[in-house]
Amino acid sequence: MDLVSVDIGGTHARFALATVHDDGTIILGEPETLHTDEYASFQTAWEDFRKRMGGTLPPRVAMAIAGPVGSDVIRFTNNPWIIRPALIKQKLGVENYFLVNDFEAVAHAVARAPEEQFLHLAGPDQPLTADGTISVLGPGTGLGVAHLWRSGSDYRVQATEGGHIDFAPLDSIEDAILARLRKRHTRVSVERVVSGPAIVDIYETLAAMEKRKTRDEEDIAIWTRAMSDEESLAAAALDRFCLSLGSVAGDIALAQGGFGGVVIAGGLGYRLRDHLPKSGFAQRFRAKGRFAQLMATIPVKLITHPQPGLFGAAAAFARRHA
Repeated sequence: MDLVSVDIGGTHARFALATVHDDGTIILGEPETLHTDEYASFQTAWEDFRKRMGGTLPPRVAMAIAGPVGSDVIRFTNNPWIIRPALIKQKLGVENYFLVNDFEAVAHAVARAPEEQFLHLAGPDQPLTADGTISVLGPGTGLGVAHLWRSGSDYRVQATEGGHIDFAPLDSIEDAILARLRKRHTRVSVERVVSGPAIVDIYETLAAMEKRKTRDEEDIAIWTRAMSDEESLAAAALDRFCLSLGSVAGDIALAQGGFGGVVIAGGLGYRLRDHLPKSGFAQRFRAKGRFAQLMATIPVKLITHPQPGLFGAAAAFARRHA
């Protein structure tokens, strides 16, 4: 079975041709990454991808979407596109489609990925549980959260909007970050602190504490200096980001009962793979008061599959139409 797999986030829309074989094996073609701000709508991006593929596409599409997918009109959390599911067949020229939340798709990828596609980050260095709940989260333009429950070869995936729970500061620096964010948002969710754009507010909060002047910058500029260790203040913002990610990951595991494992995903999560093990991520993950001992028993991994959203969308489609 051939289909088009699509992963639509706040900044990028990724497309790939996929083949699902009779034994369930999924083969992804080379992905095409398009910038959402360069297209007026998903349909025009689809038409561009179709042109790149020679003008013809399979009559099936699996779409992973950064936001809730159950309404008549789908609005993205972090980009202006709108999708009306009732018009998908007509507008795209397909016979079948399946919509999933983007991190629901990633959770499908976690369920299907082999052990060698997971990098150990914290906790006991052991495989994710074969029976029980696994929490999945990852920073990108926003913060995606899902979880899966496994029992042997069977599994179930649950999409959530866990990126929008309240941010809970743990020290005076995070108090200052929260105070800064409260000037613009009546309610500050964890996504405001643990996502790609959040590095700007973290950086500017640290600068204000040292009475340094800053210039208006895009988050990518700060991330670039932080990842290359070009500037001490940007590096400090990166460390602070890793601390907050550890805290949020631990909170999600507690809330979901993800005691069988926690998986960090997302493009930004992958780029942090060398920084997270050296940061305070693990300590913050465990720092849950009376439950610190329990948190220390949870294996925390990072999925290294290059396109978990595309792979997971195809897996979700195959599972739905099996």
